[in-house]
Amino acid sequence: MARRAYDGVVLTAPVTVPYQRYSNETAHWWIARALREALSLAQMKPQQLDGLSVASFSMVPDTAVGLVQHLGLSPRWLDQIVTGGASGITAFRRAARAVQAGDADVVACVAGDTNRIDSFRKMLSGFSRFAMDATYPYGAGGPNACFALLTDHYMKTYGATREDFGRLCVAQRDNALRNSDAIMKKPLTLEAYLAARMVSDPIALYDCVMPVAGAEIYLVMREDDASARGLKSARMASTIERHNAHSDDAIQMRGGWSVDMDEFYAMADCGPHDMDLVQTYDDYPVISFMQLEDLGYCDKGGAADFLRDRDLRIEGDFPHNTSGGQLSVGQAGAAGGFLGLTEAVRQVTGQAGSTQVPGAKRALVSGFGMINYDRGVCSAAGVLEALT
Repeated sequence: MARRAYDGVVLTAPVTVPYQRYSNETAHWWIARALREALSLAQMKPQQLDGLSVASFSMVPDTAVGLVQHLGLSPRWLDQIVTGGASGITAFRRAARAVQAGDADVVACVAGDTNRIDSFRKMLSGFSRFAMDATYPYGAGGPNACFALLTDHYMKTYGATREDFGRLCVAQRDNALRNSDAIMKKPLTLEAYLAARMVSDPIALYDCVMPVAGAEIYLVMREDDASARGLKSARMASTIERHNAHSDDAIQMRGGWSVDMDEFYAMADCGPHDMDLVQTYDDYPVISFMQLEDLGYCDKGGAADFLRDRDLRIEGDFPHNTSGGQLSVGQAGAAGGFLGLTEAVRQVTGQAGSTQVPGAKRALVSGFGMINYDRGVCSAAGVLEALT
């Protein structure tokens, strides 16, 4: 059965609360700040918000229920997204259907996390039952060791080199230098990338995201309502979501995108090479390579060759992670799963400012999340378009 399109529903009022390396504020504070700014853009009062979708790792012991009490909200539709780096797209999928069904008129999709001294280590120690029982007690806790395993296998299987990963990191840093909100402020050369200290072989310093505090948000509402409020908005032409794909693979070299790619582009009525920009989830370079392959830009293992001939900078022939991506902007916990999507909304509505891709009308956004040892479990993607 063909899925119903997202007709009549738009994404609008994207906000990135500027990230901080460390913060003593709670996740609630970061989420509240994002909500305040998005509602201000929409000229709405908190009482007018009747839908809320929340993604966060550091709200504990609160859930979305505790958050609405804390913030004095009273939504008639509430969701909590637990898909990590895939959360931006999965939040939209649920919110859009709620608006289409009339269960909510306006849904705020927000993700935010704090980052206190040592809070990242504490989160990793209890990240999942798998981590608590099978990896962290043996010194392999956290993403660096997991992604080192994936990266090493990828390099040995497909012949990719550190130089190949480095070109992506260098291009994204160049983009980040045009983004005043990016945590990384210094230029990065390929020579500096290759000379960086090893963290978990073959993962070196500039292959790793920097944990930060911050928040991302966008609003989902009917197109007519957004127009009446004078808001610039974007439509979602297609989305996919898949969890625990290819579970029989000995080690993950492909994700859920490869399962649903044909349906994804058929629903959007376009193909991968029709995009004006691409935003991949980039906690480590190898995952961006995997997404480009599984989303049809090249054959499996071909991302290195594909990217060698392309310019990933904002004004290049293949604009990629135009804000700088997590590798240069920072990873604000679950908000990392929103970073590419909020940037894409700004891009296709002409509001990206210093990172604007000239003439951008269509963007691909993909997400990847919840890694357990040798694989990430959640994947999602969306095609975002300017309203005609």
